Amino acid sequence: MPIEQSIQTDTQFQSLTQGLPDFDQHKHVACIHDDKTGLHCLIAVHNTSRGPGVGGCRLWQYDELSDALTDVLRLSQGMTYKNAMADLAFGGGKAVILAPDFSKYSRSDVFASFGRALEVLNGDYCTAEDVGTSPEDMANIHKNSKHIFGLADKSGDPSPFTAYGVFLGIKEAVQFRLQTDSLKGVHVAVQGLGHVGHHLCELLHEAGARLTVTDVRQDSIKRVKDAFQAKTCAPDDIYSIAADVYAPCALGATVNPQTLEKLQVSVIAGAANNQLSTESIANELKQRQVLYVPDYVINAGGIVNIACESGSDYDADRARQEVDKISPRLREIFEQSEKQDRCTIAVANDIAQKKFSPNTESNIRIHNL
Repeated sequence: MPIEQSIQTDTQFQSLTQGLPDFDQHKHVACIHDDKTGLHCLIAVHNTSRGPGVGGCRLWQYDELSDALTDVLRLSQGMTYKNAMADLAFGGGKAVILAPDFSKYSRSDVFASFGRALEVLNGDYCTAEDVGTSPEDMANIHKNSKHIFGLADKSGDPSPFTAYGVFLGIKEAVQFRLQTDSLKGVHVAVQGLGHVGHHLCELLHEAGARLTVTDVRQDSIKRVKDAFQAKTCAPDDIYSIAADVYAPCALGATVNPQTLEKLQVSVIAGAANNQLSTESIANELKQRQVLYVPDYVINAGGIVNIACESGSDYDADRARQEVDKISPRLREIFEQSEKQDRCTIAVANDIAQKKFSPNTESNIRIHNL
C-alpha cells in the first residue's frame, strides 16, 4: 500500500503524529490528498506566536509515512527557532510533498494543487522553495495561493543568501576556534553541491580556502571541481577527510554516532537543517573540542532574505545587511558556550525559546481536496 494511503482517519493520524518523538505540541499538522492530481503532502506548523509559520516546501521520496512526518515535524520546529533567533515576524512551518510518479501525473498540476492545499491552513502557513522544488514550482503554487514567498518577481532564489550566511558563519567559527581571521589555506570539506553548496564553494574559493567536495550527483562534483580547483571524494568518504571544517549542505542527520567516529575536523558549520541526528551529539562534539555551529542560526540567510519582502519594496542590499547579523549572533553563542561550559546548541536554544510562546492546543487532521 502506498504510504500516502496508509492512514484513513483523523484518529489514526493523530495517534501516529503524537506518538513520534519529534512532535512538540505543533499547532497544526495536516495530511492533505488530491487523488486527481497525485498530490499527497504533509504540512506542519510548529508555532505562530511571532507570526505565520514560514518555511519551504520539500519534494522527496520517503519509504515510510513516519519518516515523512518526522522530517516535517523536525523541520517546522527548526523554522520556529530559526525565525525567532533572526528576530523575524514569522513562526515556524514546513511542508513535504511525497514525490508522485511524474510519468503518471503532471508536475505543474501537483504544485497548483498544493497551492489549494495551503488554503486549508487559512494563512497560518506560508511556503517557499526548498529541497527538490524550483522557482517554476513556486509559480504554479501561486496560481491558487497568495501564501508564498520567494517568487521570481520578488526576492527570488534564496540560495545565494543562505550560502552567504553560511560563509559568514564559517569565517566566525574559524576565527573563534582556529584564531585566524582569514580563510586562506583553511581546508573545508563540503558535502552537498546543490544551489547553496555551489554558491558556498564559490565564496570559499574566492576567500582562498582549500576545498574537498562530494555529492551523489557526478555532474555537480565536476562543475565545482572545474570551477574552484576542488579535490573530490566519494560521498561516504567525506566524513574521514582530515580538514579544518566539515560543511554539511545536503540532508540532515549526517552527524550521528557512526560518522562521529570518523570526523577529523575542528569545526562543523554548514547549510543543512537538523545536522545532528540527536541534540545529545552536541555534548559529545564539545567534549571532543569540535565547535558545532547551530544549523538554524548559520543557515538563516535565505529566510532573512525572504523576510525582506514584507512591509516595503524588496531591496537586496538591505537583505544582505540583515544577513550580516548572523556573525554577531554566532559570536555571542560561542562566547556564552565557553563561559557557561555548555554546548552551543543548548545556548542557542535558550536564546531562541525566550522569543516565542508555546502552543496550548494542536490541530491534527486529514484533508481531501
